[in-house]
Amino acid sequence: MIPSPSRRRPTVRLTTGQALVRWLSVQHSERDGVRRRAVPALWGIFGHGNVLGLGQAIAQEGADLPLYQPKHEQSMVHSALGFAKAARRLQAHACTASIGPGATNLLTGAATATVNRLPVLLLPADTFATRRSGVVLQQLEDPVSGDLTVNDAFRPLSRFFDRVVRPEHLLTALPAALRVLLDPAETGAVTVALHQDVLAEAFDWPAEFFAERTWTVARRPPAAEELALARELLVRAERPLLIAGGGVRYSGAEAALAAFAAATGIPVAETSAGKGVMAPGPLHLGGLGVNGTAAARGIAEQADLVIAVGTRLTDFTTGSLSLFQHEDVRFLGVNVAAADAYKLGAKPLVADAKLALEALRDAVPHADRPDVAAAQAAWHADVETSRAPDRFDRRAVYETVNETAREGDWVVAAAGWTPGDLLKLWRVPPGGHAHLEFGFSCMGHELPSALGIRLHEGPDPEVFVIVGDGSLLMAPAELLTAIQADLKVTVVVIDNAGYGSIDALARDTIGVSVGNRFVDADGHELLVDIAQLATALGCEGTRVDDAWGLRRALEAARAGTGTTVIHCPVGDAEIPPSGTFWDLGVPETAAGDDTRRHVEVAEARRRAAGQRPFV
Repeated sequence: MIPSPSRRRPTVRLTTGQALVRWLSVQHSERDGVRRRAVPALWGIFGHGNVLGLGQAIAQEGADLPLYQPKHEQSMVHSALGFAKAARRLQAHACTASIGPGATNLLTGAATATVNRLPVLLLPADTFATRRSGVVLQQLEDPVSGDLTVNDAFRPLSRFFDRVVRPEHLLTALPAALRVLLDPAETGAVTVALHQDVLAEAFDWPAEFFAERTWTVARRPPAAEELALARELLVRAERPLLIAGGGVRYSGAEAALAAFAAATGIPVAETSAGKGVMAPGPLHLGGLGVNGTAAARGIAEQADLVIAVGTRLTDFTTGSLSLFQHEDVRFLGVNVAAADAYKLGAKPLVADAKLALEALRDAVPHADRPDVAAAQAAWHADVETSRAPDRFDRRAVYETVNETAREGDWVVAAAGWTPGDLLKLWRVPPGGHAHLEFGFSCMGHELPSALGIRLHEGPDPEVFVIVGDGSLLMAPAELLTAIQADLKVTVVVIDNAGYGSIDALARDTIGVSVGNRFVDADGHELLVDIAQLATALGCEGTRVDDAWGLRRALEAARAGTGTTVIHCPVGDAEIPPSGTFWDLGVPETAAGDDTRRHVEVAEARRRAAGQRPFV
């Protein structure tokens, strides 16, 4: 039976683009009784695929959805991820790009998001759904699949993918997208591809579609059966270790973690994503794994129970499955994502980190761990004896920046030496935070992600970006975005004239490195005036050649109102290694004697590492 006109629900006539913007503007998330905008901002670079249908919609409907203009599509995803990290995954930014290269430039950011379990909503433009124009500008043609476009490349990189072929598809696509964005177990890149003609097509939308909606981000409690088994494992353990990953931060479980460690005496090591979730103290071992501390490595090697909380357990954390040497080691996986909770043959505790730690806090009485104190003392001695106080190297840069850090400040790094060095050496100040993107280890992530962090945090804390020259040069134009959007960050550039970390890895492992130094055709080192580059883009740029100069530049940057870039040409640094093995693909045969000798050493290390599967 067809409803009479008087019984029909009211509708609103809008284009698909207008409906999209209006809908995003009224979505909220809520956890622990705190409500916030779910998608509070949009990043965009416009081309013919989105400037008309979506650009007009933003002008008309976007009063509550501010637009930020990056200088590269990849960078805007990184900015969104910095915001999501600061927001503990309770909010996400949207990113729009035009058809073709604009869309494909988002792909690296999509992978970074999904690998790191950070939410971002991607809105790439697409072809004509009607096909009335034939092959459109920037369209990829597939001879055997008429509906395939470049946006299909997002499918394996996204936690959710949909393509809007009709306006009414938004009615199901958008709620499905936001559900995944705000699901702690499933979040990552979410892609909704938008045919450019459909973006401009009008439709009579149910008015209720645009009513304010609040999405509850629920905390999953541990199941009784899994909790009982977890308690049993804790009771039986004699030398347990807890690994704290990014999931501790996203759960807001820092206080619960500290209380658990204090109640049980179980020491805590951190992953890169978890850096800063455990305050320094007698049970804090620092970073774990290849980039970690020798103290954490020593305790991990002898652990008979490893409690992995909110971590993906990648090769850098597990030493390529060589780190845990106890013959009868067991694993307890505490994670909202079951796929991660079961890793290494772990007994799973699929639950919110905060609720799980609170439930386990009284499982065992406090036990003193003299081995932890001894390991910490030995590591601190290594750090002190390896210091070169008269050299201006990258270690001196870290320590000088760290000395100036105050309560609430952030440090940001990704790729190369810097995130690993900071995992070892950076002392997160009280109330401070770290964003070390080492899940995808994406060069060019640092500066854009810091802008996203600043957007979330407001003007108060300092946001330090510590970045190598090679990584900065992948996204230097975002310095202009910082000026344009009035987003203050302090960028400390460690200049070693190339891709220093990978260059050292190649030379140390196989005795030869190709394509990793910034040199001209005659082999002469290229000198880039990074301070002048920053000045040209509207920032404060300065070069320093010693720790004293760096300290003064940092003081001026904190007192200033805009973005500052501090160029630090440095020498090699002596930073004590963790001693943790990392597996690498070395050539089985090579012509050079020196390379063969290096490979033999690498293979001997692999054989001695004690790698084993955990099932």
